[in-house]
Amino acid sequence: MKLLIVEDECKIGDYLKQGLTEAGFIVDLARNGLDGQHLAMTESYDLLILDIMLPDVDGWRVLKSVREAGGNVPVMFLTARDNVDDRVKGLELGADDYLVKPFAFAELLARVRTLLRRGATPVAETTLKIADLELDLIRRCVTRTGQRIKLTAKEFALLELLLRRRGEVLPRSLIASQVWDMNFDSNTNVIDVAIRRLRAKIDEDFAPKLIHTLRGMGYMLDIREED
Repeated sequence: MKLLIVEDECKIGDYLKQGLTEAGFIVDLARNGLDGQHLAMTESYDLLILDIMLPDVDGWRVLKSVREAGGNVPVMFLTARDNVDDRVKGLELGADDYLVKPFAFAELLARVRTLLRRGATPVAETTLKIADLELDLIRRCVTRTGQRIKLTAKEFALLELLLRRRGEVLPRSLIASQVWDMNFDSNTNVIDVAIRRLRAKIDEDFAPKLIHTLRGMGYMLDIREED
């Protein structure tokens, strides 16, 4: 699942992104309200985590813009503002949860998962599927021909990215930034190794083959006509 964090404190933002990425989520991070508002209004997310006190546009305004545009994505406020009036205001504006800093990451992760379950709509919208491969975003499990396939958190995030961008050629640099949160180093083979391991699990003993290499360009997940 894809999350957006809007947090201007660098250490907290980086900590959240790393922790949630390691938990298997695809995470975007905006460091000011204006960028966060733009991403929230133009991209598709399963959950927004908003600070209130932000440069340019505060968290109240970001949430209000999303709700006025008809967006029903779950929203959690994560803020140092701990008085009752702020909590009430956040909930009245349409927030689904309100967590006060400082916080325990384990609690934040539990709340994130609860919001995602609560916000889950039809199964078709919480499941990514192609051919006989199915990825359950809520239970975080993968099956092919009904057979459970065990993936690591990184492999799950990689497969989710490929499924969400089905039919697109994804360069190694994009995969690195989305799944590993790293700048691409042409001398490293971490992406190729991860693709090889994922392919061995979901493609090696099955047909049609779904993960394709486009030399010099990147990787793509799709059903090709020749398959």
